[in-house]
Amino acid sequence: MVEIIKVYKESFPSLRLIGKRYTNKDRDEMGGFSSKWCEWHEKGYFNILEELESLPENEGAYLGCMRCTDEFEYWIGMFFSEQTPVPDGFTYVDIPSGDIGTCWIYGCEDNGEIYGQEPHDMCMSRIKEEGWQFAEDTWFIERYNCPRFTTPDENGKVILDYCVYLKD
Repeated sequence: MVEIIKVYKESFPSLRLIGKRYTNKDRDEMGGFSSKWCEWHEKGYFNILEELESLPENEGAYLGCMRCTDEFEYWIGMFFSEQTPVPDGFTYVDIPSGDIGTCWIYGCEDNGEIYGQEPHDMCMSRIKEEGWQFAEDTWFIERYNCPRFTTPDENGKVILDYCVYLKD
């Protein structure tokens, strides 16, 4: 069973998200972006980004970043300092400094229970309980931190950081 085991606030400097942008038309047959993640690993896209100096606050984590402006966007990539040059084949978006609310979602990655609407709603509810408000046109971030996400514990469970930008 999935659960939220930690909720806290972080402050991020202005940053550059470097990666690849996807929209609803890029969803796979299951309705998600797992096929895009497979493509990233198969084609070594993260290897290219890892050659750059990632943002220390990000701890070198891989990211899935979502927002809805004119259309839904799903980015796969990493955070870097704002002036980081963008490698060929990648795109970027600069994100202003701000506070984020972070939840640690604890559960099994294999069965997908840490993804989707239910864990999202659980996190948003816990962040609201802290008295924090979401920023307008906010970013939602899946942060795949090593080793919290990459090394399952004795119960076969991992921790996915799920973050949202907060109103000033």
